[in-house]
Amino acid sequence: MLSFLGGTGPEGRGLALRYALAGREVFIGSRDAGRGRDSAVELGEKWPGISVKGGGNGEGARLGEMVFICVPYEAQKALLTGLAESLAGKVVVNVVAPLTFAKGRAAAVTVPEGSAAEESQLLLPKSEVVAAFQNLSARKLLAAGRPMEGDVVVCSDHDGAKKKVMGLVEVIEGLRAVDGGPLANARYVEQLTALLLNVNRIYKAQSSIKLVGLQDW
Repeated sequence: MLSFLGGTGPEGRGLALRYALAGREVFIGSRDAGRGRDSAVELGEKWPGISVKGGGNGEGARLGEMVFICVPYEAQKALLTGLAESLAGKVVVNVVAPLTFAKGRAAAVTVPEGSAAEESQLLLPKSEVVAAFQNLSARKLLAAGRPMEGDVVVCSDHDGAKKKVMGLVEVIEGLRAVDGGPLANARYVEQLTALLLNVNRIYKAQSSIKLVGLQDW
């Protein structure tokens, strides 16, 4: 099972939907267990036949074989501090991009540890943290009748976990996984999200990234 903590938000909900449609069993977690269940019911009614459950974040952390962190950055520390034991020994995929907004413009938040992903690895010393999916448009993920387009940069200090997540990326039609190196590089990927959001504002679009020149690898 793939669990999405904070999965009632647009990004987590979109990823959960895409993987449920690809035949994976998913769990949508929320601080409010009822809200998580309601979100799962709504997706199941709209897309009959998918395997989606919902409930509290704690339940999702226990049940998930791989767990996605999709909460806003300001909620990350409190969430993970309470779930460290439940997440021990698991691959934890950090989707968080620390951002602030002023007058409609996005700006990256400076994280003392370097990135949200690096902070989460410090909070979860017994887990294998992988940073991925920060640059995808939630709106496009939720438009499940259309294929995605773009690259997902995947960073981690755990090579086995990184390979698992890279394989999972390409389960979603139209996405390509790119090895982004160690977790220290996640800060650059997270910060790029602010640029994409500002470009989207200018062009009224939902852009993503695509790296060229990798065909020979």
